[in-house]
Formats: sequence, structure tokens, C-alpha cells
Amino acid sequence: MIHRSLESTSPLVLEHSNPNSGPNRKRGANKRLADFGLTAPSQGVKNYVLDTNVLLHDPASLDRFKENHLCVLVDVLSELDRFKSEQTERGANARRVHRRLTEMFTKDETITTGVINDAGGTVRMVIYDPDSCPKNSEQLKRFYRIFPDRERVDHRILAACLLLMQYNTAPVVLVTKDINMQLKARSVGIQCQDYLNDKVDAREVSNYDVRRIEVDLNELQRFASCGELTLHPSRIEGVSTNEYVLLGASDKQTIPARLHADQRLVRLDIPDALKIPDGQSVKPLNLGQRCLIDALLNPEISLVTCYGHAGTGKTLLAVAAGLHEMFNRKYNGITVSRPVVAMGEQLGFLPGSLDEKMRPWLQPIHDALDLLMRPTVPLGPRRKQQKANSGTPAVIKKPYELLMEQGILEIEALCYIRGRSIPNRFFILDEAQQLTPQEAKTIVTRMSRDSKLVLVGDPAQIDNPYVDSRSNGLVYTRNRLKGQPFVAHVALNRGERSELAEAGAHLM
Repeated sequence: MIHRSLESTSPLVLEHSNPNSGPNRKRGANKRLADFGLTAPSQGVKNYVLDTNVLLHDPASLDRFKENHLCVLVDVLSELDRFKSEQTERGANARRVHRRLTEMFTKDETITTGVINDAGGTVRMVIYDPDSCPKNSEQLKRFYRIFPDRERVDHRILAACLLLMQYNTAPVVLVTKDINMQLKARSVGIQCQDYLNDKVDAREVSNYDVRRIEVDLNELQRFASCGELTLHPSRIEGVSTNEYVLLGASDKQTIPARLHADQRLVRLDIPDALKIPDGQSVKPLNLGQRCLIDALLNPEISLVTCYGHAGTGKTLLAVAAGLHEMFNRKYNGITVSRPVVAMGEQLGFLPGSLDEKMRPWLQPIHDALDLLMRPTVPLGPRRKQQKANSGTPAVIKKPYELLMEQGILEIEALCYIRGRSIPNRFFILDEAQQLTPQEAKTIVTRMSRDSKLVLVGDPAQIDNPYVDSRSNGLVYTRNRLKGQPFVAHVALNRGERSELAEAGAHLM
């Protein structure tokens, strides 16, 4: 709506600013360029053009380009208008962008000339209307021959970048998270880059190995006997607080340790097994699982993030630790959740109540609970179920279903967490790599005192089209909170589900 009204006024601008005299014609052309936001307030810094997906990904991106000029196309506003009514995180972000732009442009005359932000840069609206420009470049004419569809928003954004390049000597850079858009931009000579503000270093999501620190045999024996070791800061340089390391005197003489907040290396404190009353016991099967159990059971750590590919046991161990702590009365209850993001095509609307609709999404969590709380029974044929007085078989509820009826155990969708305050709960968020950074922030800020948040996921398995392996909520949370005394991170690199699953995770 905004775009159409502005385009409809462009003939009037041409009619009133097209006198016969040469100097007046030049002044009129310059005024049109200023009215459409094509000329930057200064030529000393870059002009960044934001794509719609960047604003939907991070509404705060309007304030993250420091002293540079930021350009927002009117066509981008039209695209945001399509999402503003959605009751999703994407809809909330679209509304935040609209409100932030409204706060910035308090005066009509500043919309296309630009307003100064706190860092010294400017933000301005840009109108795409090449017919009103006095002379289009050969580069823009070539673009129209390659991409003749002028009504497509992507093409209009690219054409506006070429117009900005024509009327500014300073560089023009398109910022977009759309890979196809980046390829199109580069093919026509437009500088392009991804939005990197919330992206982590690629090495943080590619290296799952435990850092090894070499010690001599006497130091290793002293650590084994007293459970702690203090090394010179130069020997633990780069190790974050609560990071797990492997102390080694030789290939066969190694002991895992955790760097405490006071820079002491401390021994892992884990039981022989996580015991579930009337259920199964879970033992760690490798070094990564031992480190994860230590973090999950440590009362001083209130946030645990965990990376691991399929079959490494991250969800099962998190649920087992939550049940173990809950039955030991460390927490009032346990909450398990996961984002509602589908892999591939969906099968349509699901029938039934809310719980019945959510059952397919939360089935992996039900499977883990059923496995952990299943009573140990001898092998052999099952006895026939006793019939009630009515003649119908008695319904036997699973142990975790009884806990759910009492409110001790919650299995819920993530979409209803906004506005909640969660005290004294063991909160597990499975498939956390599907979150956006803003959604992850929402969840972290819901945790009250005495609660523990566990985020587990695989950055390599992402179905959410708005994040990737370096910008999802799981790695974002890990990167931003790394080094805090109440945060720990564990990476699992060895699968224990089966030989087939492990081979598939590494070779397929």
C-alpha cells in the first residue's frame, strides 16, 4: 500500500519539476533524487541496503551498522506488511521493524533524507522508480534485459541497488540472507554479503573434539588424588570457564577435567549411573557423555548447551538427568519441549485436541520417557490384563503419564512460552538448532531462580529456512554466553545408537 501510493505520486513530481531552463532542470532532478532517497547524506561511508529477510531475522539490525548509511526500500515495507499479522516470531519481528522505523522517522521530511542514529550513521527510506531518474546507467539497462520482471520484489531491490550505485560515489552493499539473491546480485556487479552480526565462527560448529592439555605424570597423579589442579595461565590460554578438557601425560594416561570459574581444573563429579525409580539406569558410554552428565548434575551450572549428531544420546541423557534430579527433589518438576518445525512437506492439519495435535511433534520425547521409565520385567509371555467390572480391559497408564497428570512432568510445544516465568524447573529444549537467535533469547529470559535450562541439538540438521549452522539459536546462545560462570557446553562426537546410525551420520 505504501509502495503503490508513492509510485503514483512520481508522475506529479515529474510534472512539477520539469521546467525548460537547464539549471532549473538540474535542480529539479537533484530534488527528485533526494525525494526518492537515492543520494546519501555524505559520500564518505558505505550505503548498506537491507533485504526483507535480514529485518525478519533481526529487527535490531537497524541499529547495527555503526557510522554507515542504512537504506530500507519501500518494497521491503510492502513485504513486511505480509507478515505483520502472523502470530509467530516472524510476525512479531515484522511489527517490531514497523514500530522502530516509526520511532525513527518522526518528521516526514527525514524519511528519504535520513535520520542520524546513535553511532553517527543514518537510516533512510529509498523509493525504486527508475522512470523518474533523469538518466539510467547502461548497467541498469543491462539488468532489465537480464531480469525483465520488474514487479518481482527481489528484482526491484537489485535494481534499486544499481540506482544507488549510479548516484553515489561511496560503495553500495546489499545485505541479504538469501543465497540465490546473493548470486543474482554478484552476477550483475552488486557487492553483496550475509548478515554476520549473530553468526559464530565456523570453527565453533565444526570441531567437536575435547581440548587436550599436556601435563607431566606428577601433575596428573596429583590431580587424580586431590581432584583439582592449578596450572599457569599460559597453559590454559583460550580455555573458557566450565569448558571440559582432557589432561594427558601420555596416550593412555588421561583424565577429563572441567575449568572452574576460579581457573582451577576440577575432577568430574558424576554417579556410576543415572537411576530412575522403578525404571532404567543410564550409564555414560564415552567421554563426551561423562562430561555432559557432569554439567547436567552440577547445581552451579544453570545453562547447558550440547551439540551432537544423530545417535549421540544428547536427548536421552538430558531427559535421564532431569528425571534423576527431579526424583532426588532437586527441582519441583521437569519440562521438555521442542520447536514445531517440520522436515519436508507437511501432511496438513492434524485432528483432535491440542495435546493430540502436538503428539507427532513431541513423539521423540515420549519415546525417551517411555524407555527410561519402563519397568524392568522378566522376558516371556505377558499375562492377560485384568478386566474391570464392566467387562472392558482396564486401561494401564504409563508411569510418565501419571507424572504428567500431577503436573510434575510437562511435555509442551514451544510456541506458548512467551510471557511465562519458569521457577525451579529442569527445562530441556530438544532440537534447539531450529530456533532463531530471538527465539533463543526469549527462552533464556524465561528462566527464573533455581531453574536449569538444557539446549540440545545438531547444528548440521536444520529445517528452519531462516537460520543456518552458524546463525541458529543454539550456537548463538553458546557463543554469546560462553565464559559465564553458570554456563557449560559439551560437544558429543561419538554415536551410541547403533553401528548403522553412526555410519550414516558420518558417511551419508
